[in-house]
Formats: sequence, structure tokens, C-alpha cells
Amino acid sequence: MNALWLILGLLLGAVAVAGALAPRIKRLSADAARASELDRELVRAQADLTHERSLAAERLKTLSDAQDQLSANFKALSAEALHAGMAQLTELARGHLLATQAQATGELEKRQQAVEQLVAPLKDQLGRVDAQLVSLDQERRESRGRLEAQLRTLTETGEKLRTETGALVTALRKPNARGQWGQMQLRNVVELAGMVRHCDFLEQASLSGEEALRPDAIVRMPGGKHVMIDAKAPLQGVLDAYQAREEDERQGHLRDHARLLRKHVRALADKGYWDQLGSAPDFVVMFLPGEHLYGAALEADPSLIEEAMARRVLIATPTTLLAILRAVAYGWQQERVAESAQAISELGRELHGRLVKLAGLLAKLGVRLNSTVRAYNEAVGSYEARVLPGARRFVEHGVGSAGGELHSFEQVTVSARTVIADDQSAATDGEGSQTSPADDTSTVHPLRAAG
Repeated sequence: MNALWLILGLLLGAVAVAGALAPRIKRLSADAARASELDRELVRAQADLTHERSLAAERLKTLSDAQDQLSANFKALSAEALHAGMAQLTELARGHLLATQAQATGELEKRQQAVEQLVAPLKDQLGRVDAQLVSLDQERRESRGRLEAQLRTLTETGEKLRTETGALVTALRKPNARGQWGQMQLRNVVELAGMVRHCDFLEQASLSGEEALRPDAIVRMPGGKHVMIDAKAPLQGVLDAYQAREEDERQGHLRDHARLLRKHVRALADKGYWDQLGSAPDFVVMFLPGEHLYGAALEADPSLIEEAMARRVLIATPTTLLAILRAVAYGWQQERVAESAQAISELGRELHGRLVKLAGLLAKLGVRLNSTVRAYNEAVGSYEARVLPGARRFVEHGVGSAGGELHSFEQVTVSARTVIADDQSAATDGEGSQTSPADDTSTVHPLRAAG
């Protein structure tokens, strides 16, 4: 039971952290609570079954002792005819009692086996639900730890990039080196975001169309969508600005840098990736491999960002691209969580069906117990009405044994508890099975039994 309460605690923790999953986690928490209540109901039912079996055994033992005592008293009678008659009566009583005992024992064993067969799958189902919940919580913890580690790594990477910018200027003078650096930075950001398996790098590939479209990467999104990333932005202007010695010369190179970026934005917009690939959103990402590259362009031309957005081109630096990719990664994570929630929902439905079947068996077991009690009461009635009066007349004629006395038996007035289901569950269970008048049982709702 402690494990079930732990499950509920884990569910509540999952709800607090993943607000977007609140409705589904809430249903999972309700299913787990119902499973816990059902487990307690099952334990109580097993305890009641054991108690009833013990009572039945005691009653049968009492009857057997009474029969032995009655047989001993009859053997003490001197009349041979009376002895033969009483022996025959004893045999009849013994046969009736043995038949009743065998029937009760057989029914109890069958019901006990049925309960055990149902309990084993239920325990397995609960174990699988617990494993799913633990897996979800572990995945959430690991995701949070990875995000914190990635943010720390990003900060360290930014510092390192600023330190190495001067050394890169000379190497980036070559066009091939600039392209490789942009693609390398793009790969680093994708790896940092944990999106390598959802990202295709297309250094040598192109999309078909009137004009060759060569995105550097295609990011796959949940739902079959794709995001195009282009990393071939011009860097010549900003490299010249870093080498300039005069401020006026530097500002001129920065304006050239902004102009070249604007030209590249227009070229990307004219390619129309969203028209060529129907699964792509209505924008394309232009990746700049350094924060300073975007800052320098905005410093010279603040209106660059407005034109880029108007033309559906999203200019992204490593920081902003990482945020975009982390958002996409979170979407993939939520899709996996949704699949796990669906699996838990299927387990809950299967568990509910097994509990309904168990409730029906318990109801039938109550009917069989009541039948056993009625048979016992009939035997006691026959003993009191036919056997006891004649035996007392023997005593009146002085035939009885010395010190012997025939005992009377109390009829059993306790019957098995009748369980009552609500209208909705009874209607639902009635669609799957029907009971005959001989097995007049009440369908038991797995979450509620009238006490």
C-alpha cells in the first residue's frame, strides 16, 4: 500500500512540474487512486472469504461431532430393530452432511482459484503502472539536469567564442573556411540542444525546384513538420571591420556587413522553402555563427530585423537557435510522454475490465455461500422435527443411555453480504454478460460496494 501512495505522490509531482500535462496526469492520478482503492477492496474480500470458509469449517465440524454423538447414543440402545433404524438414519444424515460439505468445499476451492488467477494479473498491471510513472519522473529529472548542464556549457562556449574571435578572423578570410565554420557552429548548436537524431545536415544535397535550394540543415518537428536552416550568411564585411584601424572605416565596413546580410535575407525569402516543401513552416532560419555578427549588423542597420521578419526570415544566433531547438526537443519529449500516458490509459482500461470480472465472481461466491447456509438450516430443521422428538421418546421409555442428552442446534441466520452496484456500472456490466435466475447475483462496481 505504501508503494501505491508513493505512486500518487509521484503523480502529483509530475503535475506540478509539467503543467502542460495536467489533464492527462490528473486522469492517471485518478486511475492510480482507484487502483489503490480496488486493492484494499480486494484484500477485504479475501479476508471475508477466509473468514467465511473458517466459519463453514467450524459449522461442519460441529455437525460432524453431533452426528458422532448421535451415533454413539443409538448404538447404546438394546433393541436391535431400533439400532438398525437409527443406523440407517445416521447414514442418511452422514451422506447429506458429506454431500453438503463436499459441495461447499468444491465451490470455495473454485472461487479461491479464480480469485488467485485474477489477483496475479492485477499485481502485474499495478507494477507496470508504477514502472511507467517512475520512468516519467526519471525522464523529467534527467531532462532538467541536461538543460542546466547545457546552459552552463553554452555560457562557457560563449566566453570561449569571444576569446577566439580574433584568431578566427584571419582563417575566415577564405570563403570555404567561412562556410565550414558556419556549418561547424551549426552542428555544435544542434548537438548542444540534443537534436542530432531529429536534424538532417545537407552539406552536399539540395531540394528540387526552379532554383536549387540548399539548406544546411533540416530540423524535423513533431507532426511531420520541418524547419529549414541556412548557415551561408556573408561575413566579409564584419571581418574587414575588425581589421579597420579608424572608426569611420570600421563603420563603413559594418554598413557593408548589414547590406550583405539584408541581401542574403532577400535571397532566402525569394527561394520560398515553404512553397517547395509543404511540410515546412512559413519561415526559414538564417543562422549567424556568432552573437557579435548579428549585433554588428543591427548596430549599423537597426531596421534589418523588421525586414527579415516581414520576409519570413528568422535571423538566429547560437543562443536563439539553441532556444528554438530546445523548444522543438521539448515537443518531442512531450510526444513521448503522451505515448506513455496512452500506454498507461490502456493498462487502466484492462485493469478495470479484470476488476469487473473479479466483482462478478465475488457476487456468485456470495450466492454459493448462502446456498450452503440454507442446506445447513434444512438439515438442522429435519433433525429437530424428525429425529429429536423420537429420540426423546426413547428416553421417556427408559431406553436412553445414562447421562446422555441429545443437543439441539441453532440455525445460521448470517448470510453473505449482498453487494450493490450503481445504475451506471450495472448498465455497463450488463452489456457484456447475463445471469440466470439460479445465479441471481448483483453486478459489483469495482470501485464501490455497498456495506
